[in-house]
Amino acid sequence: MSKETDKRTDIGEVIFEFVALDASVKVSAIHVPTQTEVSIMGPESAPRIALERTALAKLRYVLKKKSTGPGGPGIVC
Repeated sequence: MSKETDKRTDIGEVIFEFVALDASVKVSAIHVPTQTEVSIMGPESAPRIALERTALAKLRYVLKKKSTGPGGPGIVC
């Protein structure tokens, strides 16, 4: 089962997609302006808002990391 919701956030429009997988849920968050997508997995019993907040936090992290670009803070391998 998949549900999509559009939400306006402080970073712009974000689309959330929920896909049930056995006792888990995969939540994808897509940042519309940059087409950046992240995914998280959570328990099916978790409140939807908690899953959205977690996916949004990961999306913010990825967008911030992308904005620092090469030579910015991060792990050097």
